[in-house]
Amino acid sequence: MEVVAARTLNALYIYLDVAWLVIFGAILLWRKKRTAFVAGLIGGLVYFAVDYGVFYRLLGTRVVRGADPFWYLLWLSLSYGFTNIAWIWLLLDRDGHEVEWSLLIVLGWVTVALLSHSFGAGFPAISSQRGTGSYHGVMALVLAAGYGYLILRNLRTAPERRVNLLWLLAIGIGVQLSWEFVLLISGIRPTGLAPLVVNSLIETNLGMPYLYLIHEAVSRRQPGTPGLSSVPSR
Repeated sequence: MEVVAARTLNALYIYLDVAWLVIFGAILLWRKKRTAFVAGLIGGLVYFAVDYGVFYRLLGTRVVRGADPFWYLLWLSLSYGFTNIAWIWLLLDRDGHEVEWSLLIVLGWVTVALLSHSFGAGFPAISSQRGTGSYHGVMALVLAAGYGYLILRNLRTAPERRVNLLWLLAIGIGVQLSWEFVLLISGIRPTGLAPLVVNSLIETNLGMPYLYLIHEAVSRRQPGTPGLSSVPSR
């Protein structure tokens, strides 16, 4: 099944989003969430390597109109790459402020989208789209391998040390679902449930087991970070 992830936005959205990213980054540094900040930057660069290097240059499944593809995809990757990965890292930290961090990020997305919708009529329009049918099978394989490893690990681990897989799934699906929902209600994403459902189940979620393992390894070097392994899975 071919699922086309398309966006149509105006240049004001980009300007507002860059301002929001600066504010969000400053809040992370202010609250001494430096690891989440660095993880978000690395995540954005990884997203760019995949989106521009693989989807645009290698496979030709990414199309951009109205902007230079390199700079547009760099902004796009850093935008949702930084916020998504930093948000996931904050949720894995379990610092007691999961609701506050989540509400802050979603409010930022909604505000940028609706402000650009209301006041961006005089700005240039930019559209992009990406077909996904040709590689969703590979993405599903990556997802199955990651979660499969954690399932097998849980099966041979004492209950008090098991990974909370339901919370992990909630993060992986919920972060992408929030992003997709904002794009849909603001008119940036064309009407249709397929990208909302399929992307939410696969795209960000496929990286969750690996992000958890990275977070777990980093947390061992930073005593005092509870992480998901401290919460029984049932």
